[in-house]
Amino acid sequence: MKFELINTRQGIHDTQSRITSASHSVLQQSGEGWSVSMHRMHGGLSDGVDVITLNNGRMTLWILPTRGMGVWRGEVDGIPLQWNSPVEMPVHPSFVDQSRRGGIGWLDGFNELICRCGLGWHGAPGTDIVRNPDGSVVSEQFLPLHGRIANLAAHQVTVEISEDDRGLITVTGVVDETSVFGGRLRLTSVLSTVTGSNSFEIADTVTNLGSTQAEVEMLYHCNVGEPFLAAGSVYHGAASEVAPRDARAAEGLSMWNIYEGPSRGFAEQVYFCAAAADVNGWGIGVLTDEDAQHAFCVRYDTATLPYFALWKNTQALEDGYCTGLEPASSFPNLRSVERENGRVIQLAPHHSVTFRLSFEAAADRKRVRQLVDEVTTLQVATPRTVHSEPKAEWSP
Repeated sequence: MKFELINTRQGIHDTQSRITSASHSVLQQSGEGWSVSMHRMHGGLSDGVDVITLNNGRMTLWILPTRGMGVWRGEVDGIPLQWNSPVEMPVHPSFVDQSRRGGIGWLDGFNELICRCGLGWHGAPGTDIVRNPDGSVVSEQFLPLHGRIANLAAHQVTVEISEDDRGLITVTGVVDETSVFGGRLRLTSVLSTVTGSNSFEIADTVTNLGSTQAEVEMLYHCNVGEPFLAAGSVYHGAASEVAPRDARAAEGLSMWNIYEGPSRGFAEQVYFCAAAADVNGWGIGVLTDEDAQHAFCVRYDTATLPYFALWKNTQALEDGYCTGLEPASSFPNLRSVERENGRVIQLAPHHSVTFRLSFEAAADRKRVRQLVDEVTTLQVATPRTVHSEPKAEWSP
């Protein structure tokens, strides 16, 4: 059973319907009070932002089709899945000038639990230089921070309710990142969850609709705050290599996966990792609080997301106390750096690449222990090198 919430070609923008277990026989047998609906925000910087509320009966997710199908925040078993960004509410892309502040204006709209960075690039701001094999310059262009996709709106959004006993609810959004003389990429994002579960999955397919080869980069900025993040919290992640991004990160290498409490004026630290993969080719990262009572887990398909960045941003609570668990197709450097090191995806005309992730929030010690044990088992099977200084091939 499918429902269209947005279809710009057909003039559909449905903020009236509320799809529920009570109003539809499908999935009534699940016994969960699930629902899906959409509303539009009015006023302030959120004016015009559409918000999809997906409640699977246990977990609620707030999805932003106006902001590249990002997940604004969530809640499971009464526990918030979010961080307290200085940017309190979703910001309409029309209020985000990405070229502001030397190319980091993207941060003016940054407050999501899960925010995509891409599609054409996802790294630090700067001038991207494309060269011929002989070193001569083909083109130069300034690329602002983290790409365009988080500030582009979906033109089609559908909700699908499984007609069997799987209890599956799926939200699919289509977002185009296109420009004349600037490429033609399409993101088809599929977010799915099972009724009554504490987890969800994302499968993103990026397609090159153009007639020439296109460059693609993708990074998932998965941002977590309290109660998962606090003094003594630990990141458990299996990796074959770990390196500090820069000298600032190298200062904290001995505690690279252990967190401090909120600290006024803290300067961010970032650690780059080459992911270890299980027998199915998936990587895993788990954030636990000091008492191992809460865990936030992200799994990712290393076939297309072979790298991982750990962002430690333990500033004061008022300034955005947060950590980022960031599976990526390449490291968040300027695209020139990633291209020179062979990490930028070269997508042929009319070809696609798919990025897959799953997320779980746990709030009981037994499940938290199981997740940590899974990471430990994978790491024991994978020799790990920890570099004391930035690795030349990974950091500019």
